Amino acid sequence: MHVKTLSVVSAVLACLSCTPLLAQSQANPQGARAQGVDEGDTALLEGLQADTFRYFVEQSSPRTGMTRDRSTADSPASVAAVGFALSAYPVGVKRGYVTREQAAAYTLRTLRFLWQAPQGPGATGVAGYRGLFYHFIDPETGARAWKCELSTIDTALLMAGVLFAQQYYTAASPAETEIRQLADKLYRRVDWAWSMGGAPKVNLGWSPESGFMPYHWGGYNEGMILYLLGLGSPTFPLPDGTWKQWAASYKTSPGNGAPFVAFGPLFGHQYSHVWVDFKGLADPAMATLGIDYFENSRRATLAHQAYAIANPKGWTGYSALNWGLTACDGPGPLKVVVNGTSRDLLGYSERGIDNTPDDGTIAPTAALGSLPFAPELVLPTLRHWRQNQPELFGRYGPYDSFNASVPGPTKSGWVDKDFLGIDQGPILLMTENYRSRLVWDAMRQSPYLRRGITRAGLVAR
Repeated sequence: MHVKTLSVVSAVLACLSCTPLLAQSQANPQGARAQGVDEGDTALLEGLQADTFRYFVEQSSPRTGMTRDRSTADSPASVAAVGFALSAYPVGVKRGYVTREQAAAYTLRTLRFLWQAPQGPGATGVAGYRGLFYHFIDPETGARAWKCELSTIDTALLMAGVLFAQQYYTAASPAETEIRQLADKLYRRVDWAWSMGGAPKVNLGWSPESGFMPYHWGGYNEGMILYLLGLGSPTFPLPDGTWKQWAASYKTSPGNGAPFVAFGPLFGHQYSHVWVDFKGLADPAMATLGIDYFENSRRATLAHQAYAIANPKGWTGYSALNWGLTACDGPGPLKVVVNGTSRDLLGYSERGIDNTPDDGTIAPTAALGSLPFAPELVLPTLRHWRQNQPELFGRYGPYDSFNASVPGPTKSGWVDKDFLGIDQGPILLMTENYRSRLVWDAMRQSPYLRRGITRAGLVAR
């Protein structure tokens, strides 16, 4: 989980592939100081954003704009990563990494490709069906990769980026006018109602080989954005009462005396919040707890740090400055001895609190993606990692994950030196929301999102 004129792409790549990018970013510190961040932290955030932004330029196809899921050469594109990329380009404008014209050209090539990519019920040679897109696609042809599913959540993350582009590019120029038109057509084409598969909730996905999956989106998790965009559709909307069905399966975590609606990995408390400022918005489930959805994610963030401090499983390295569990790569399948006991480690897996697997693997995106919720926890953690564990950072910012319980050449132990679009995107965009509210303020003007929020019954507390 686009589009660009080749001359623009080469210019952007030239801009981003050299060290002056950081010098540019450090000269543009507006926003962070307004949040009460000191100059040292401003520089940290500038560097973090410059590096993570670079991912979306260098790992996107210069011809199609499709963004690779991972930084490996053989990785397919992820449509979720494309949604994050579409949202990243305006951040590049805000921070001076690219011009508005470059960002618009990049966005336009992406949207044109998405609109023209073949759609249909066939198993091969198509990018999607009924306006939805396959989870993974070939970055050059757009064709379905790996016999993957037609993904409702990844389509939603893509469409969130599409609608942000529609709201951001407001000029009367031919390029920005076409961006708005294409964004509208792409969103209106998605058949959200069909994606329910006849059930009261949205299905996880569909394939031409076996039809709908035997699973549906019930809360609480990252599916909030899926339901809001589906409810907001003017063409194929989800029916009334769908949000109530989604929220019926909420479970509560006690937290540290501050209960919240639970989901073990932190990504479920972050992804929807990239595009929606939920501060002040609540439904009956939140009203029961006396909080809004923003506070819910804050409490989840606090609970993750508290869990690392308590470290009930005795993993190496957990602390107030080493925390954050989410879906990520792991060193497994592998057995290691920790404190005299043989332990099983996982490969790629969801990790989290509240009975979600925890094998000692920390993902930096988990903590850093929570910056707006708990800056008093996240900024010291970022400082600590930069100063004391520099091996966690590479060309595109923080690596995917590390596990200090696995012996390695540094105190971080095993480090997964890979980058993912769905890691770097939340880091970049949530940092910008913290600094300037760029994505939040644009998206609150979207009539489609506003309609979805109203139909979901989310009201101001």
